[in-house]
Amino acid sequence: MSKILIVEDDQAIAEIERDYLAVNGFEVDIAEDGDKGYEMSMSGEYDLILLDLMLPGMDGFTLCQKCRESLDIPILMVTARQEDVDKIRGLGLGADDYIEKPFSPSVLVARVKANLKQYERLTGKDGHQSRIDVGDISIDTSSHRVTVKGKEIRLKNKEYELLLFMVYHMDQVFDKETLYENVWGMDAMGDNATVAVHINRLRTKIEDDPAHPRHIQTVWGAGYRFSK
Repeated sequence: MSKILIVEDDQAIAEIERDYLAVNGFEVDIAEDGDKGYEMSMSGEYDLILLDLMLPGMDGFTLCQKCRESLDIPILMVTARQEDVDKIRGLGLGADDYIEKPFSPSVLVARVKANLKQYERLTGKDGHQSRIDVGDISIDTSSHRVTVKGKEIRLKNKEYELLLFMVYHMDQVFDKETLYENVWGMDAMGDNATVAVHINRLRTKIEDDPAHPRHIQTVWGAGYRFSK
């Protein structure tokens, strides 16, 4: 049974989230502020964190950043903010996905399940283990390690999953919506910012010249492709 930590100061919302997740077979704990959320997250007991951005004490952005320093589990931001800059900031600090308020319980459960499934796949917990070498890039899916020219680089969960998907589909062109659906495990629902942020961050880590990428190429009007 997967265990979820909800960090949410609105008790009514937290209890609704907890109840729907519990009905779907998850074990759930709640932290009502950022400081408590950080303390509980560091216990190592949780498989996923559902994180509100507007929190008393430590805010959600800071909590996400601090958790990412030592945890690689999925972090889902929950936000009432509509501005892309807030989403991009959260994703840049290490969040894997975000859910906008108000959301339906079914969407919440679907996002949680999809992110947990993807995490199991990228960490090799689903039983699939292999080593992939593409030019100067080496991917060890059993240990979640990526090296470029023999030097290990640190990738966040979705950066790693995006790289793995594109490597598995070498030279195929994918638009942002298709990448979102395959990497995040659900319909794109019109979201483009998430994919663009992760593409840019991945390029800075694996490309010699991110402004003129060799591997992750933009196909104007069509999307992206990975080439040797």
